[in-house]
Order: sequence, then C-alpha cells, then structure tokens
Amino acid sequence: MNFRVITMAGLALALAACTTTGVATNPIEARWNGQQAGAFFAKFGPPITDVETGGTTLYTWRGGYKTRAVPAVYEDLGNGKKGKLLKPARSEYLRCEVQLTVSPDYVIRGVRTVVDKRTDGKSYCEEFLAGE
Repeated sequence: MNFRVITMAGLALALAACTTTGVATNPIEARWNGQQAGAFFAKFGPPITDVETGGTTLYTWRGGYKTRAVPAVYEDLGNGKKGKLLKPARSEYLRCEVQLTVSPDYVIRGVRTVVDKRTDGKSYCEEFLAGE
C-alpha cells in the first residue's frame, strides 16, 4: 500500500513539473513556442507593455514597421498592351503587433496576433516573425 502511495506521489510530482506549450495554431507559434522570451526580444526589440496574469506574464510587442509600394493594376488588352486603369498605385504601411504568453521561467507558451496585414493570402506578421 505504501509503495502505491509513494509511486502515485512521485508520478504526480513528475507531471506537475511538466509544462506544455500547446499546439501551434500558426507559423509564429510554431517558430516561437517553447523558446526563451529573451531570444525573441533580443531579435525584435523590447515589449511595449507587460501584465502579470496568475502564473504567467502577457507581453505586448509591436514592430516590423515597413512601407511597401503596390503598383497600379491595368486592364490587359493582350500583346503587352495596357488598357484602362483598374487600381491606382498606392503605399501600404505594414506593422505587426502580437501578445506573448510567457511562463514564470521566461519561456513563450503562446503567441496571439493582434494587428496584422494579409496580402495575397500571406500574413505580414508570419513573414516577419516566423521567417528566418
């Protein structure tokens, strides 16, 4: 009987020591879950805010500022000729904002995108934060 109790207590302690990172729901989480938050902040800059919630800290990070020129789109008349202007040229102002859930041992446990821009099915935050 004592052996069973000791074994169960040991198993409970072993499981309590485990931490999970959760299932990655996007490429940013796939890249950063389980990594040290210090590595993230060293690469991309410091967070703008931090809030302690229970045993974790929620950091808000903003960055990746970029201006991208989007060319005009014209009607295609064939033989390399352009027709009527369909969309004028413009500038896109891109930035990324994410919230990082960080455990007490300073390991990233989750990443949630707050501000992002999708173009042609691609996310700017994914391109900026998950690309190597």
